Amino acid sequence: MKNTVKYILHKLLGFKNYLFIFSLYKILTLRKDKNEKDFFAFLKLIPPNTTVLDIGANIGIMTVHLARSIKGVSVYSFEPMPNNISAFKRIIRFFKLQNVKLFEIALGNKEGEVEMVMPVISKVKMQGLSHVIHESIPENNEGERIRVPLKMLDNMGEIINSSKRISAIKIDVENFEFFVLDGAKHLIEKNKPVVYAELWENENREKCFELFKGLNYKTVVVVDKKAVGFDPSKHKTQNFIFLTNS
Repeated sequence: MKNTVKYILHKLLGFKNYLFIFSLYKILTLRKDKNEKDFFAFLKLIPPNTTVLDIGANIGIMTVHLARSIKGVSVYSFEPMPNNISAFKRIIRFFKLQNVKLFEIALGNKEGEVEMVMPVISKVKMQGLSHVIHESIPENNEGERIRVPLKMLDNMGEIINSSKRISAIKIDVENFEFFVLDGAKHLIEKNKPVVYAELWENENREKCFELFKGLNYKTVVVVDKKAVGFDPSKHKTQNFIFLTNS
């Protein structure tokens, strides 16, 4: 039923208008969404007058909260999919955000180009599941494909040499997180940001855990509004916060 409603709305409104309206709705209701309590716990950990990276900005839902909730923050957002970019730009104009800069690229641990897909399931475009085509990501690979620029954060001088410390990273790139973070190890070592990541239960999640362990970070989850060490036997979640031990 949910996909049927989406399909009808896509047809009635046009896909780009649907994305803009859907983003507005989610922005205005996000704090009431119990599934996003971990994100708002992460938000409270971000100090003022710093820079935040929003990797996998999609249609701008979390970007708006990052940009409006923290005093003096600069938000660098990364989103490579054209339809998502179109909605994102409309959202930034709508909220008149002057502290957000968008990079229309994908991120990884090498430079060049990469193929991405916006999955189509039962004739419905699923913008939230857009991802890099990669051998380690077998799910949701049927849909609209496009080639986009691929960059490493550690090679981006504008990011590495930011005038403000990069205090936080929010990353949600549908199972490609390890490769993005692997290409940002120098940045993480230098800035020691708090990192909020959505990680599916698979090999790429385990690689992220090992990467952060090697960078002297601990993995925590939010339980009853408190950050506690992640215990896979107790905690069933996809949302993780990584905090430096130093």
